Amino acid sequence: MPIVKGIKSYLGANPVAFHMPGHKLGKGLSKEVFNDITAMDLTEIPYLDNLHFPEGIIEQAQKLAANAFGAEETFFLVNGSTCGIHAIIMTICRPGDKLIVSRDCHKSVINGMMLAGVEPIYISPGYDEAFGIPTVIAADNLKESFENNPDCVGVLITRPNYYGVCSDLKEIADITHSYNKILAVDEAHGSHLKFNKKLPQCAMELGADICVQSAHKTLPALTQGAFLHVKSQKIDVERLKFNLNILQTTSPSYIIMSALDYSRALMEIEGEALLDKLIDNIDWFNNSLKSYGEFNILSDEKLEYGCMDKTRIVINVIKNGITGYKVEMLLRENYNIQVEMSDYNNIVCIATVSDIKEAFEKLLYGLGGIYDKTYRSVEINKIIYSKYNLPERAVLLKDIFKYKSCKLGLKEAVGKVCRGTITPYPPGVPVICPGELIKEEAVEEIINIIKYGGKVNGVSEDNKIEIIDIK
Repeated sequence: MPIVKGIKSYLGANPVAFHMPGHKLGKGLSKEVFNDITAMDLTEIPYLDNLHFPEGIIEQAQKLAANAFGAEETFFLVNGSTCGIHAIIMTICRPGDKLIVSRDCHKSVINGMMLAGVEPIYISPGYDEAFGIPTVIAADNLKESFENNPDCVGVLITRPNYYGVCSDLKEIADITHSYNKILAVDEAHGSHLKFNKKLPQCAMELGADICVQSAHKTLPALTQGAFLHVKSQKIDVERLKFNLNILQTTSPSYIIMSALDYSRALMEIEGEALLDKLIDNIDWFNNSLKSYGEFNILSDEKLEYGCMDKTRIVINVIKNGITGYKVEMLLRENYNIQVEMSDYNNIVCIATVSDIKEAFEKLLYGLGGIYDKTYRSVEINKIIYSKYNLPERAVLLKDIFKYKSCKLGLKEAVGKVCRGTITPYPPGVPVICPGELIKEEAVEEIINIIKYGGKVNGVSEDNKIEIIDIK
């Protein structure tokens, strides 16, 4: 039982978890409510309703969620935000339609457009040189995209991004609606925002027509549990229901739905106080970490545009002469701390209302220990992540399925057409999308990520990627 053994081994070490899911190894779930979680694994028997045609307890739970999040209608997702993203795209678009998409989107957006036969119009986010990360969608760039593509159906942006950076969604909504277009938001990392005024406002408050939230990322919910919110007459809700019935499993998990119901109730009743406590702990951690001058914490003050979700802890470590990949490994192996992700420059910690102050104390201790030791490398002298310069598209997404493919070594693939999505994971932001020409600088970036300890989905163990034959 390798999976069972692997999980038991991880839990047996009693790690400090700064990663999703937001219940943090069960600490955020009520022992009274979930005391016999396996018995709650039920099916559509009488009185337990039906997710695909709700008219009882599931309908009631979804209405309570809509009220809590400020939506007109809310749908429970048991296949994760990925399912919601696909449903959104299939609902607002028809095959052949154009959709403006932020280039720092999750790979599920790319896959959804491919399946729906939608043509993406990519818009590049800003770029922070110091942290080496994408930031916000600029208003002028969005206006230009609408002017150049008057036949598009709307725009789908990611907010917050994986690093907690939030674009000015009110301005984006005003611009989008001035062109009579639809604003869809991938708010996978923002299901907690609604419940505390110290945080950026959520999509439903700022004018989004439709959005998806991964409850399991930042709330005490179970993996694959997500919400899909609608607040607009522009959305064909019946078409959305039809698509969800196609995309979601016919055997929805009552455990996942129960956790969605629980996390909504908890946040609606206690969320403000719980988030106040969390923010106080994060402020204490951030102020304490300042004594180690070489760690740089991402904050509103460090951003030229946009604002920051205070619960997302992004620590730039590059001034220590060490990569984020190395710091993640050292925290795990030497201090029993697992962060959510790392990249070349940073480590990223997901903090939720399930975290206690002791977790932040241990993280501070671990980073202090790393700072005090000599792990520095003379090779650390540049930022390797791309600035989202858009590659040339040789094949439309909807046509990818027409071609045969083969695998080539990374350097051999330069100048060829990529079949899959080449994505450092996490965060799941594509370096190369299907149908795009593979540039030499993109290959160098991929090689560097792997060299320094990162993982890249779409690249095999022998460093090959799939290309298509367009002859």
